[in-house]
Amino acid sequence: EQMLIDYLGYAEKLRPYVKDTNYTVQTLVREGKNVLFEGAQASMLDCDNGTYPFVTSSHPTAGGACIGAGIGPHMMQNIFGVVKAYSTRVGEGPFPTEQVNEIGDRIRDIAHEFGTVTGRPRRVGWLDARAVRYAAALNSFDYLAITRLDILDELEEIKVCVGYEYEGKPVKEYPADLKFLSKVTPVYKTYKGWKEKISAIRDYDRLPALCKEYLADISKEIGVPIGIVSVGPSREETIVVKDVF
Repeated sequence: EQMLIDYLGYAEKLRPYVKDTNYTVQTLVREGKNVLFEGAQASMLDCDNGTYPFVTSSHPTAGGACIGAGIGPHMMQNIFGVVKAYSTRVGEGPFPTEQVNEIGDRIRDIAHEFGTVTGRPRRVGWLDARAVRYAAALNSFDYLAITRLDILDELEEIKVCVGYEYEGKPVKEYPADLKFLSKVTPVYKTYKGWKEKISAIRDYDRLPALCKEYLADISKEIGVPIGIVSVGPSREETIVVKDVF
């Protein structure tokens, strides 16, 4: 009985925040208000278009935001693809660019890529531009937000997967067949590391030339302009690329 009393009290505190969210969001959008939607987890964990069965139970994509918030596709604007400057994966599933070696351990340690609750080491690898290009098509990305770029500051060389091969032959697109995906060989483009701390930089033009070359190639390979670059974990360590807005 005491629990019932307690939870009825919680209900009264929550009551002002319970609304018909479909109507509320649609009204705000029509009024020209700024509404921010965020997809948790990642596009490749989408239950229909991701790496099934190694997926989540929902649609963490731009289309999923429409379903979850109750708005139409034409109401969506400024769709950002948030992409780490390297790749990670939690749990099982194909990961063509995974680095089970010294470089993978080094990136994991620098970036503290360990489970928040379990402390389990996350799987780490080079950025897979082919997978991101698939996600870009799936979500209709307007811009890329490249995060954790500073993690690569100390590396002598950096690689990006720009395609796949199978038995020496190029694979055109991101494979839907996971057994096939697990057998492909990534094709890498190698970059010289900038070997310079970038966390204090707040202007895109002031980034090291080698760093900008890396970013420009990612943008070209994926076919989406870069709108945001983060050079550290804090809000202040975020560069907005003004030229694209």
